[in-house]
Amino acid sequence: MFSRVVRPQTVSVLQNGVRSISTSSQRHTKVAVLGASGGIGQPLSLLMKQSPLVSELSLYDIVNTPGVAADLSHIETPAKVKGYDGSNQLKDALKGCEVVIIPAGVPRKPGMTRDDLFNTNASIVRDLAQACAEVCPKAIIGIISNPVNSTVPIASEVLQKAGVYDPNRVFGVSTLDVVRANTFIAEAKGLDPTKVNIPVVGGHSGVTIIPLISQATPSVDFPKDQLKALTERIQEAGTEVVKAKAGAGSATLSMAYAGARFAFSVIRALKGEQNIVECAYVRSNVTEAKYFATPLLLGPGGIQKNLGLGKLSDFESELLKAAIPELKKNIQKGEDFVNKK
Repeated sequence: MFSRVVRPQTVSVLQNGVRSISTSSQRHTKVAVLGASGGIGQPLSLLMKQSPLVSELSLYDIVNTPGVAADLSHIETPAKVKGYDGSNQLKDALKGCEVVIIPAGVPRKPGMTRDDLFNTNASIVRDLAQACAEVCPKAIIGIISNPVNSTVPIASEVLQKAGVYDPNRVFGVSTLDVVRANTFIAEAKGLDPTKVNIPVVGGHSGVTIIPLISQATPSVDFPKDQLKALTERIQEAGTEVVKAKAGAGSATLSMAYAGARFAFSVIRALKGEQNIVECAYVRSNVTEAKYFATPLLLGPGGIQKNLGLGKLSDFESELLKAAIPELKKNIQKGEDFVNKK
């Protein structure tokens, strides 16, 4: 049911040469990566350049973007690449973009909470959302910048104030939680991770991350203590990477993979492919939290249908109870940031 970033049409560029994917490459999708020089932005831009789904790649950051663009432009795939740097070039970078992916911001470091990221990243997302509102108000926006639980409400408030808000087109990219859940559950059961699908709902930090292991495909079962340990590992996987990198940053490569998977799913749905489902953090009425991640059926206008929570186990219902107050607090913090300035 869920989509995958690596599909035959995507990898054929590397396997069989450019000519073999000429039909797919005529889809003419212009994608912007805002924050393209950073630890997530560079590998994400590489994956975008590699895909036949992308015809034009617009890279923006405050510094170093022309160099990243020049480097990527030498890769033998059809996508054209252009780099823009500095705030005076932001609007030019967004012209004609159908999809905008935002990994811009500072990464989390050891001992730093997602709240610590807030002051810097909140301002960055606000300003980037304002530029999108002015230049490409119909674009699909995928926000990676943490804390996602707050930055998505920030972008939404900005777009709303500009009179161009479409809740079906603004997403918090929580795909990495799904990717991690698939990987960890597959490891625990000796399964092929590319064949495992775990919906992950809620938010994108700590206790707000709710893996619905009871809804796994294929079906899996764990004793209570192992289920609890796996759930906590999925919830704290970001911290696992931060600690392992010992001050050198947070999850960049896995996040780039997850961001690309999300972007490719969105593009395929925009171009009319059916039955594309991804979990993402969006404006929602599924729970009492105003924003909430659930599986979403994607279509040409963004969200075609919110597929909701499905049937939760007793364990998952308790996780949901713990998540909602934290989510509400995070959402309020984002909204207040925009409305009090």
